[in-house]
Amino acid sequence: MKEIQLKYGCNPNQKPSAIYMNDGSELPVEVLNGRPGYINFLDALNSWQLVRELKQATGLPCAASFKHVSPAGAAIGRVLTDKQKKACFVDDVDGLDDSLLACAYARARGTDRLSSYGDFIALSDRCDLTTARLIRREVSDGVIAPDYDEDALALLRKKKSGNYNVIKIDPDYICAPIETKQVYGITFQQGHNDYQITSDLLQEIVTDNKELTDEARLDLIVALITLKYTQSNSVAYAYDGQTTGVGAGQQSRIHCTRLAGSKSDTWFLRQHEKVLNLPFRKDLSRAERDNVIDGYINKYEMDVTADGNWQKFFTERPEELTQKEIREYLDSLDNVALGSDAFFPFGDNIERAHASGVRYVAQPGGSIRDDNVIETCNRYGMVMCFTHIRLFHH
Repeated sequence: MKEIQLKYGCNPNQKPSAIYMNDGSELPVEVLNGRPGYINFLDALNSWQLVRELKQATGLPCAASFKHVSPAGAAIGRVLTDKQKKACFVDDVDGLDDSLLACAYARARGTDRLSSYGDFIALSDRCDLTTARLIRREVSDGVIAPDYDEDALALLRKKKSGNYNVIKIDPDYICAPIETKQVYGITFQQGHNDYQITSDLLQEIVTDNKELTDEARLDLIVALITLKYTQSNSVAYAYDGQTTGVGAGQQSRIHCTRLAGSKSDTWFLRQHEKVLNLPFRKDLSRAERDNVIDGYINKYEMDVTADGNWQKFFTERPEELTQKEIREYLDSLDNVALGSDAFFPFGDNIERAHASGVRYVAQPGGSIRDDNVIETCNRYGMVMCFTHIRLFHH
Protein backbone atom coordinates (compact mmCIF):
# COMPACT_ATOMS: atom_id res chain seq x y z
CA MET A 1 0.00 0.00 0.00
CA LYS A 2 1.32 3.43 -0.95
CA GLU A 3 -0.86 5.57 1.34
CA ILE A 4 -2.81 5.07 4.56
CA GLN A 5 -5.54 7.54 5.45
CA LEU A 6 -5.55 8.35 9.18
CA LYS A 7 -8.45 9.31 11.43
CA TYR A 8 -7.00 12.81 11.92
CA GLY A 9 -3.75 14.57 12.76
CA CYS A 10 -2.52 15.45 16.25
CA ASN A 11 -6.02 16.73 17.06
CA PRO A 12 -9.47 15.89 15.64
CA ASN A 13 -9.72 19.24 13.83
CA GLN A 14 -6.52 18.54 11.85
CA LYS A 15 -7.83 16.87 8.70
CA PRO A 16 -7.04 15.40 6.26
CA SER A 17 -4.27 13.19 7.58
CA ALA A 18 -2.27 10.41 5.93
CA ILE A 19 1.11 8.68 5.77
CA TYR A 20 2.95 7.86 2.53
CA MET A 21 6.45 7.58 1.08
CA ASN A 22 7.78 10.73 -0.61
CA ASP A 23 9.21 8.72 -3.49
CA GLY A 24 5.88 7.02 -4.16
CA SER A 25 7.10 3.58 -3.10
CA GLU A 26 5.19 1.05 -1.01
CA LEU A 27 4.90 1.70 2.72
CA PRO A 28 6.83 -0.74 4.96
CA VAL A 29 3.81 -1.01 7.30
CA GLU A 30 0.43 -2.70 7.02
CA VAL A 31 -2.62 -2.08 9.20
CA LEU A 32 -4.01 -5.49 10.13
CA ASN A 33 -6.80 -4.11 12.30
CA GLY A 34 -8.25 -0.79 13.44
CA ARG A 35 -7.65 2.68 12.10
CA PRO A 36 -4.57 4.30 13.63
CA GLY A 37 -4.24 8.04 14.01
CA TYR A 38 -1.33 10.39 13.43
CA ILE A 39 0.06 10.13 16.98
CA ASN A 40 -0.44 6.35 16.92
CA PHE A 41 1.93 6.10 13.97
CA LEU A 42 4.44 8.50 15.53
CA ASP A 43 4.49 6.28 18.61
CA ALA A 44 4.57 3.09 16.52
CA LEU A 45 7.49 4.09 14.31
CA ASN A 46 9.58 5.59 17.11
CA SER A 47 8.98 2.64 19.42
CA TRP A 48 9.71 0.13 16.66
CA GLN A 49 13.13 1.71 16.07
CA LEU A 50 13.85 1.43 19.80
CA VAL A 51 13.02 -2.28 20.12
CA ARG A 52 14.68 -3.11 16.80
CA GLU A 53 17.93 -1.48 17.93
CA LEU A 54 17.72 -2.94 21.43
CA LYS A 55 17.27 -6.42 19.95
CA GLN A 56 20.28 -5.89 17.71
CA ALA A 57 22.39 -4.75 20.67
CA THR A 58 21.38 -7.53 23.09
CA GLY A 59 20.17 -10.43 20.96
CA LEU A 60 17.07 -10.75 23.17
CA PRO A 61 13.38 -10.09 22.53
CA CYS A 62 12.49 -6.53 23.52
CA ALA A 63 9.38 -4.46 24.11
CA ALA A 64 8.54 -0.81 24.64
CA SER A 65 5.55 1.08 25.99
CA PHE A 66 5.16 4.49 24.33
CA LYS A 67 3.05 7.54 25.17
CA HIS A 68 3.13 10.83 23.27
CA VAL A 69 6.26 9.93 21.30
CA SER A 70 8.37 8.97 24.33
CA PRO A 71 8.85 5.65 26.08
CA ALA A 72 7.17 5.08 29.43
CA GLY A 73 9.23 1.91 29.65
CA ALA A 74 11.50 -0.38 27.65
CA ALA A 75 12.89 -3.79 28.50
CA ILE A 76 14.65 -6.88 27.26
CA GLY A 77 13.12 -10.34 27.71
CA ARG A 78 14.09 -11.71 31.09
CA VAL A 79 12.03 -13.92 33.39
CA LEU A 80 10.58 -11.85 36.22
CA THR A 81 11.01 -12.61 39.90
CA ASP A 82 7.90 -13.38 41.94
CA LYS A 83 7.97 -9.86 43.40
CA GLN A 84 8.34 -8.30 39.96
CA LYS A 85 5.44 -10.36 38.64
CA LYS A 86 3.22 -9.20 41.46
CA ALA A 87 4.33 -5.57 41.07
CA CYS A 88 3.56 -5.76 37.32
CA PHE A 89 0.17 -7.45 37.88
CA VAL A 90 1.24 -10.54 35.88
CA ASP A 91 1.60 -13.09 38.69
CA ASP A 92 -1.57 -14.82 37.44
CA VAL A 93 -0.37 -15.37 33.85
CA ASP A 94 0.12 -19.02 32.95
CA GLY A 95 3.16 -19.74 30.79
CA LEU A 96 4.67 -16.26 31.21
CA ASP A 97 8.16 -17.64 31.81
CA ASP A 98 7.99 -19.52 28.50
CA SER A 99 7.69 -16.31 26.46
CA LEU A 100 10.60 -13.90 26.82
CA LEU A 101 8.70 -11.47 24.59
CA ALA A 102 5.80 -11.45 27.04
CA CYS A 103 8.28 -10.98 29.89
CA ALA A 104 9.75 -7.99 28.04
CA TYR A 105 6.34 -6.37 27.65
CA ALA A 106 5.37 -7.11 31.27
CA ARG A 107 8.52 -5.26 32.36
CA ALA A 108 8.11 -2.38 29.90
CA ARG A 109 4.48 -1.86 30.93
CA GLY A 110 5.22 -2.41 34.61
CA THR A 111 7.98 0.20 34.76
CA ASP A 112 5.59 3.15 34.96
CA ARG A 113 2.04 1.83 34.82
CA LEU A 114 0.46 5.26 35.27
CA SER A 115 2.25 6.67 32.23
CA SER A 116 1.66 3.48 30.23
CA TYR A 117 -2.12 3.77 30.54
CA GLY A 118 -3.33 4.03 26.93
CA ASP A 119 0.11 3.23 25.52
CA PHE A 120 1.27 2.14 22.08
CA ILE A 121 3.27 -1.09 22.21
CA ALA A 122 6.30 -2.15 20.18
CA LEU A 123 7.53 -5.74 20.02
CA SER A 124 10.85 -6.74 18.49
CA ASP A 125 9.66 -10.25 17.61
CA ARG A 126 6.61 -12.05 16.27
CA CYS A 127 3.77 -11.58 18.73
CA ASP A 128 2.78 -14.85 20.41
CA LEU A 129 -0.43 -15.73 22.24
CA THR A 130 0.96 -15.13 25.74
CA THR A 131 2.05 -11.61 24.80
CA ALA A 132 -1.31 -10.96 23.15
CA ARG A 133 -3.09 -12.05 26.34
CA LEU A 134 -1.10 -9.49 28.33
CA ILE A 135 -1.89 -6.79 25.80
CA ARG A 136 -5.58 -7.58 25.63
CA ARG A 137 -6.20 -6.96 29.32
CA GLU A 138 -4.36 -3.62 29.49
CA VAL A 139 -5.71 -0.25 28.32
CA SER A 140 -3.69 0.56 25.21
CA ASP A 141 -4.12 2.10 21.77
CA GLY A 142 -2.27 -0.38 19.59
CA VAL A 143 0.73 -2.54 18.85
CA ILE A 144 3.42 -2.77 16.18
CA ALA A 145 5.42 -5.94 15.52
CA PRO A 146 7.15 -7.69 12.61
CA ASP A 147 4.43 -10.38 12.60
CA TYR A 148 1.75 -12.11 14.66
CA ASP A 149 0.86 -15.72 15.35
CA GLU A 150 -2.62 -16.49 14.03
CA ASP A 151 -4.14 -17.06 17.47
CA ALA A 152 -2.47 -13.91 18.81
CA LEU A 153 -3.84 -11.79 15.98
CA ALA A 154 -7.30 -13.27 16.39
CA LEU A 155 -7.26 -12.33 20.08
CA LEU A 156 -6.01 -8.79 19.46
CA ARG A 157 -8.70 -8.23 16.84
CA LYS A 158 -11.32 -8.70 19.58
CA LYS A 159 -9.90 -5.88 21.71
CA LYS A 160 -11.75 -2.53 21.82
CA SER A 161 -14.87 -4.10 20.29
CA GLY A 162 -12.83 -5.01 17.21
CA ASN A 163 -11.26 -1.56 16.75
CA TYR A 164 -7.84 -2.18 18.29
CA ASN A 165 -4.91 -0.94 16.17
CA VAL A 166 -2.62 -3.73 15.00
CA ILE A 167 0.28 -2.78 12.73
CA LYS A 168 2.73 -5.08 10.97
CA ILE A 169 6.11 -3.69 9.89
CA ASP A 170 8.68 -5.08 7.49
CA PRO A 171 11.62 -5.97 9.79
CA ASP A 172 14.07 -5.55 6.90
CA TYR A 173 13.01 -1.98 6.12
CA ILE A 174 15.85 0.55 6.25
CA CYS A 175 14.94 4.21 6.04
CA ALA A 176 16.62 6.71 3.73
CA PRO A 177 19.83 8.29 5.06
CA ILE A 178 18.34 11.79 4.78
CA GLU A 179 15.07 12.67 6.53
CA THR A 180 12.86 15.74 6.20
CA LYS A 181 9.86 17.21 7.99
CA GLN A 182 7.85 20.41 7.77
CA VAL A 183 7.24 22.93 10.53
CA TYR A 184 5.03 25.92 9.78
CA GLY A 185 5.36 25.22 6.08
CA ILE A 186 9.17 25.22 6.22
CA THR A 187 11.05 22.03 5.36
CA PHE A 188 13.79 20.77 7.67
CA GLN A 189 16.42 18.27 6.54
CA GLN A 190 18.97 16.21 8.48
CA GLY A 191 20.77 12.92 8.33
CA HIS A 192 18.96 10.04 10.03
CA ASN A 193 20.47 9.25 13.44
CA ASP A 194 21.94 5.84 12.59
CA TYR A 195 24.61 5.91 15.30
CA GLN A 196 24.90 2.41 16.75
CA ILE A 197 24.99 2.27 20.55
CA THR A 198 27.22 -0.56 21.76
CA SER A 199 29.46 -1.26 24.75
CA ASP A 200 32.27 0.48 22.83
CA LEU A 201 30.65 3.76 23.97
CA LEU A 202 31.46 2.88 27.58
CA GLN A 203 35.23 2.57 27.35
CA GLU A 204 36.20 6.00 28.72
CA ILE A 205 35.67 5.78 32.48
CA VAL A 206 36.51 9.13 34.08
CA THR A 207 35.91 8.31 37.76
CA ASP A 208 38.23 6.75 40.32
CA ASN A 209 36.01 3.66 40.45
CA LYS A 210 36.43 1.87 37.13
CA GLU A 211 34.66 -1.41 37.98
CA LEU A 212 31.97 -1.49 35.29
CA THR A 213 30.31 -4.90 35.41
CA ASP A 214 28.81 -6.67 32.40
CA GLU A 215 25.36 -6.27 33.94
CA ALA A 216 25.92 -2.54 34.35
CA ARG A 217 27.06 -2.28 30.72
CA LEU A 218 23.83 -3.93 29.62
CA ASP A 219 21.71 -1.58 31.74
CA LEU A 220 23.55 1.48 30.43
CA ILE A 221 22.98 0.31 26.85
CA VAL A 222 19.26 -0.15 27.63
CA ALA A 223 19.17 3.39 29.03
CA LEU A 224 21.07 4.99 26.14
CA ILE A 225 19.08 3.27 23.38
CA THR A 226 15.88 4.29 25.16
CA LEU A 227 17.09 7.89 25.29
CA LYS A 228 17.84 7.86 21.57
CA TYR A 229 14.06 7.70 20.99
CA THR A 230 12.92 9.91 23.89
CA GLN A 231 11.92 13.56 23.52
CA SER A 232 14.76 15.71 24.86
CA ASN A 233 15.93 16.76 27.40
CA SER A 234 15.86 13.26 28.85
CA VAL A 235 17.47 10.86 31.29
CA ALA A 236 16.72 7.19 31.97
CA TYR A 237 17.34 4.98 34.99
CA ALA A 238 17.77 1.26 34.29
CA TYR A 239 18.20 -1.95 36.24
CA ASP A 240 18.02 -5.66 35.44
CA GLY A 241 17.63 -5.12 31.70
CA GLN A 242 14.78 -2.59 31.84
CA THR A 243 14.22 1.08 32.36
CA THR A 244 12.97 1.89 35.83
CA GLY A 245 12.23 5.57 35.19
CA VAL A 246 12.29 7.83 32.14
CA GLY A 247 12.25 11.63 32.38
CA ALA A 248 11.37 13.11 28.99
CA GLY A 249 10.96 16.53 27.43
CA GLN A 250 12.06 18.69 30.36
CA GLN A 251 13.72 22.06 29.81
CA SER A 252 16.12 21.55 32.72
CA ARG A 253 18.34 18.51 33.13
CA ILE A 254 17.87 18.39 36.91
CA HIS A 255 14.11 18.23 36.37
CA CYS A 256 14.67 15.24 34.07
CA THR A 257 16.77 13.55 36.74
CA ARG A 258 14.23 14.27 39.47
CA LEU A 259 11.27 13.13 37.39
CA ALA A 260 12.92 9.91 36.24
CA GLY A 261 14.28 9.33 39.74
CA SER A 262 10.85 9.60 41.32
CA LYS A 263 9.49 7.13 38.75
CA SER A 264 12.36 4.75 39.42
CA ASP A 265 11.75 5.02 43.17
CA THR A 266 8.08 4.20 42.63
CA TRP A 267 8.96 1.14 40.54
CA PHE A 268 11.18 -0.26 43.28
CA LEU A 269 8.73 0.65 46.04
CA ARG A 270 5.99 -1.26 44.21
CA GLN A 271 8.01 -4.31 45.30
CA HIS A 272 7.92 -3.32 48.99
CA GLU A 273 6.13 -5.93 51.09
CA LYS A 274 3.55 -3.42 52.30
CA VAL A 275 2.66 -2.50 48.71
CA LEU A 276 2.59 -6.09 47.46
CA ASN A 277 0.17 -7.02 50.24
CA LEU A 278 -2.29 -4.12 50.03
CA PRO A 279 -5.81 -5.53 50.69
CA PHE A 280 -7.54 -4.21 47.56
CA ARG A 281 -11.27 -4.48 47.08
CA LYS A 282 -12.03 -6.98 44.33
CA ASP A 283 -14.16 -4.47 42.38
CA LEU A 284 -11.16 -2.17 41.74
CA SER A 285 -9.86 -2.23 38.16
CA ARG A 286 -6.18 -2.61 37.33
CA ALA A 287 -5.93 1.09 36.50
CA GLU A 288 -7.62 2.05 39.76
CA ARG A 289 -5.17 -0.11 41.69
CA ASP A 290 -2.29 1.63 39.92
CA ASN A 291 -3.62 5.02 41.00
CA VAL A 292 -4.09 3.86 44.58
CA ILE A 293 -0.57 2.36 44.73
CA ASP A 294 0.86 5.63 43.44
CA GLY A 295 -1.07 7.52 46.10
CA TYR A 296 -0.03 5.08 48.80
CA ILE A 297 3.66 5.41 47.90
CA ASN A 298 3.88 9.09 46.95
CA LYS A 299 0.99 10.62 48.97
CA TYR A 300 0.07 13.11 46.26
CA GLU A 301 -3.56 14.19 46.05
CA MET A 302 -4.86 12.37 49.13
CA ASP A 303 -3.92 9.95 51.87
CA VAL A 304 -5.48 6.70 50.66
CA THR A 305 -5.07 5.19 54.14
CA ALA A 306 -7.01 7.98 55.89
CA ASP A 307 -10.40 7.27 57.45
CA GLY A 308 -13.10 7.94 54.89
CA ASN A 309 -10.69 7.20 52.04
CA TRP A 310 -9.38 3.70 52.70
CA GLN A 311 -12.89 2.23 52.56
CA LYS A 312 -13.11 3.20 48.87
CA PHE A 313 -10.10 1.03 47.99
CA PHE A 314 -9.39 -1.62 50.60
CA THR A 315 -11.17 -4.37 52.52
CA GLU A 316 -9.34 -3.27 55.65
CA ARG A 317 -7.29 -0.24 56.58
CA PRO A 318 -3.64 -0.78 55.58
CA GLU A 319 -0.71 0.47 57.60
CA GLU A 320 0.86 3.64 56.25
CA LEU A 321 4.14 3.35 54.34
CA THR A 322 6.16 5.83 56.36
CA GLN A 323 8.82 8.19 55.06
CA LYS A 324 11.34 6.40 57.25
CA GLU A 325 10.43 3.05 55.67
CA ILE A 326 10.60 4.55 52.19
CA ARG A 327 14.03 6.04 52.82
CA GLU A 328 15.36 2.82 54.35
CA TYR A 329 14.10 0.83 51.38
CA LEU A 330 15.57 3.21 48.79
CA ASP A 331 18.87 3.39 50.68
CA SER A 332 19.13 -0.39 50.28
CA LEU A 333 19.22 -0.04 46.49
CA ASP A 334 22.51 -0.24 44.63
CA ASN A 335 23.79 -0.88 41.11
CA VAL A 336 21.12 1.19 39.34
CA ALA A 337 22.31 2.68 36.03
CA LEU A 338 21.63 6.18 34.70
CA GLY A 339 21.97 7.49 31.16
CA SER A 340 21.63 11.07 29.93
CA ASP A 341 21.08 12.32 26.37
CA ALA A 342 23.38 15.32 26.98
CA PHE A 343 25.97 16.34 29.55
CA PHE A 344 25.20 16.95 33.21
CA PRO A 345 25.91 20.65 33.83
CA PHE A 346 26.06 20.39 37.63
CA GLY A 347 26.76 17.80 40.30
CA ASP A 348 23.20 18.15 41.65
CA ASN A 349 22.07 15.59 39.09
CA ILE A 350 24.48 13.07 40.60
CA GLU A 351 23.27 13.91 44.12
CA ARG A 352 19.69 13.17 43.03
CA ALA A 353 20.74 9.99 41.23
CA HIS A 354 22.57 8.75 44.32
CA ALA A 355 19.33 9.06 46.32
CA SER A 356 17.79 6.49 43.94
CA GLY A 357 20.56 3.91 44.19
CA VAL A 358 22.55 4.87 41.09
CA ARG A 359 26.09 3.50 40.90
CA TYR A 360 26.70 3.61 37.12
CA VAL A 361 26.40 6.67 34.89
CA ALA A 362 26.82 7.26 31.14
CA GLN A 363 26.69 10.74 29.67
CA PRO A 364 28.41 12.60 26.81
CA GLY A 365 30.58 14.86 28.98
CA GLY A 366 31.71 18.24 27.73
CA SER A 367 30.36 20.55 30.43
CA ILE A 368 32.58 23.31 31.78
CA ARG A 369 31.78 21.76 35.17
CA ASP A 370 32.77 18.18 34.29
CA ASP A 371 35.26 18.26 37.17
CA ASN A 372 32.45 19.01 39.63
CA VAL A 373 30.31 16.19 38.24
CA ILE A 374 33.22 13.72 38.39
CA GLU A 375 34.08 14.83 41.93
CA THR A 376 30.46 14.22 43.02
CA CYS A 377 30.56 10.73 41.49
CA ASN A 378 33.83 9.98 43.26
CA ARG A 379 32.33 11.03 46.60
CA TYR A 380 29.76 8.24 46.25
CA GLY A 381 32.03 5.64 44.64
CA MET A 382 30.13 5.77 41.34
CA VAL A 383 31.41 4.68 37.94
CA MET A 384 30.90 7.25 35.18
CA CYS A 385 31.60 6.90 31.45
CA PHE A 386 31.91 9.74 28.96
CA THR A 387 30.30 8.63 25.67
CA HIS A 388 31.02 11.82 23.67
CA ILE A 389 27.76 11.29 21.75
CA ARG A 390 24.65 13.44 22.22
CA LEU A 391 21.27 11.75 21.79
CA PHE A 392 18.78 14.59 21.32
CA HIS A 393 15.51 13.53 19.71
CA HIS A 394 12.73 15.86 18.54
